[in-house]
Amino acid sequence: MANWDWQVFCKDTISGDVSPRCFGSGGDITYLDWMLSAWGWTLSVALLALVVALVVGSLMGIFRTTPSKPLVWLGNAWTELFRNIPLLVQIFVWYHVIPSLIPPLKDVPSFILVVLGLGFFTSARIAEQVKAGIQSLPKGQRYAGLAMGLTLPQTYRYVILPMAFRIVVPPLTSESMNIIKNSAVAFAVSIAELTQFAMQAQEETSRGVEIYLAVTALYFISAFAINRIAKVIETRLQVPGLIGGGK
Repeated sequence: MANWDWQVFCKDTISGDVSPRCFGSGGDITYLDWMLSAWGWTLSVALLALVVALVVGSLMGIFRTTPSKPLVWLGNAWTELFRNIPLLVQIFVWYHVIPSLIPPLKDVPSFILVVLGLGFFTSARIAEQVKAGIQSLPKGQRYAGLAMGLTLPQTYRYVILPMAFRIVVPPLTSESMNIIKNSAVAFAVSIAELTQFAMQAQEETSRGVEIYLAVTALYFISAFAINRIAKVIETRLQVPGLIGGGK
């Protein structure tokens, strides 16, 4: 069996000595402290990017189903732009290029730029799903809302979107899990998240097996937790006759 040394997580990041309580004390930071901090950064990037993606992606998905040609064009252009450029390239553009073109952004923390890059990339995928959810509804629902005297925005708000969003909960679950995994690109611009921690800790300790197994477990726990939460939401919002039956 491999000679694993799980005490590596209890070692001080400066001296390399094992801390008796594993968690750092007296200002010392162990590799476990560092890893948990990196996990916090990973979750922060992913959750904030998810909020951006849901808001922007939903808006663009709605635009693409309206009768307004300018809004349809805007939604289509947004979706095609952000889904056809690799995520890592987009992160580099946000970090290196856009601040050069817009000088005030030079003072914006790289954390925010990564959140925007990851959020906009994911918003293109969510826009597709929202569009598909709206188009899957019978057209009669829109006509009925308009016939009752509702404006088009009111028809979307009170008739179409409540049903459409329930339909797209399952694919949104997948996107929520993907955004946790995609947050690993933040290491490329020096965000102290899990992937960067794993790379640096492995170089310092030469214990790559233990480090990467622990990081893999944290990614799995994060994605699995989101999956379970989304499953509960999906069950509560299930539409009888439209999603998997129900009574």
